[in-house]
Amino acid sequence: MNDHQKSLSYVHLAVFLFGFPGVIGKILAYSPLQLTWLRLILASLTLFIIIRWQKEKLFIFASRDLLWLIISGCLLAFHWSAFFWSIKLSTVAIGLLSYSTFPIFTVFLEPLLLKSAFKKVNLILAIFCFLGVFLMVPEFKITNRFFLAIIWGVLAGLSFSFLTIINRKLSQKYSSLLVAFYQQTAAAIWLFPLFLWSKISLELNLKNLLWLIALGSICTAGAHTLFIKGLKYLEAQTSSLISALEPVYGVIFGYVLLKERPDLRTLSGGLLILGAVTAISIFNIKEKKDFLLIK
Repeated sequence: MNDHQKSLSYVHLAVFLFGFPGVIGKILAYSPLQLTWLRLILASLTLFIIIRWQKEKLFIFASRDLLWLIISGCLLAFHWSAFFWSIKLSTVAIGLLSYSTFPIFTVFLEPLLLKSAFKKVNLILAIFCFLGVFLMVPEFKITNRFFLAIIWGVLAGLSFSFLTIINRKLSQKYSSLLVAFYQQTAAAIWLFPLFLWSKISLELNLKNLLWLIALGSICTAGAHTLFIKGLKYLEAQTSSLISALEPVYGVIFGYVLLKERPDLRTLSGGLLILGAVTAISIFNIKEKKDFLLIK
């Protein structure tokens, strides 16, 4: 197996693993805040071990960069919490598909924040994407849990698009693993008071502990490491297109493990969303190797 084939295998395996957190979040009877904090702790500890094993430097030298990492840690805490709220209120399919709108937000935020050129085709693709979101909503009422789930999912996508832009700047100076370690550690610190405040009992039996290790160490830190490793010999466009399979894997896992069968409304909306974000990836990729910097 040559280097390109190995890289392709790493990225495919990483995206496969990225599809699992939603299912694990549904299986574990913890609140979204508890899930997020435990995921952060296990992921950051695993990343610390990986970074030390690879003999990378653990220090961020610029105070301004450290400030951005602390801010982005807050964004990450919100992003993962919102994602788990979406999953808990609805299904894995709805949570993943509504979150998958993040590339649409990114192409609008980049021209505003980074002063990059705006492409008119992005406006057309955004319309198709949000038409897909519209199709998934069964009833536009705040009392409808699926409507609330989609709002949480879209907010998870919006917060991730801000993270993507911040990470694009930070990854020019530091390794992606180091950025992820600092952000996840900062996010865990941000969420710790809320974790203590959470009134839902935390049952840590062996089964739950194994699921948590799978969530934080394997499907987050491990998958992230594989994805970064796979980017070495792959074009960014190829890795971005493979990344579009994440919600597909997640929907399949939800069906197999949880017996969640997406209805026609969800599938139709999901196809529009995935079609639009895949087109965004094709039209806008410029060797951006941070497309899935944190998942």
